[in-house]
Amino acid sequence: MLNIKIISWALGLWSAFTFVACVLYGLIVPESLHMKAALEQLLPAFKWLTWWGFLLGLVESFLYGVYAGIVFVPIYNFLKRRWG
Repeated sequence: MLNIKIISWALGLWSAFTFVACVLYGLIVPESLHMKAALEQLLPAFKWLTWWGFLLGLVESFLYGVYAGIVFVPIYNFLKRRWG
């Protein structure tokens, strides 16, 4: 059985780390290769290269990961009990 708290925190931190990696990638590569458009579509109210946008994107990314854990763990545990 999976622990919802551990999995949700792990996915939240992984999502936040991935967001930071995408922003750093966008700062290093030429503009034609940026993740800017994808990030602005996936993260509500996110604006590229503003402090507010960065902090909001970081929080939203973390919460998306937590949401994934909150949804995934009960489904996994249910299926594990049923067919495991």
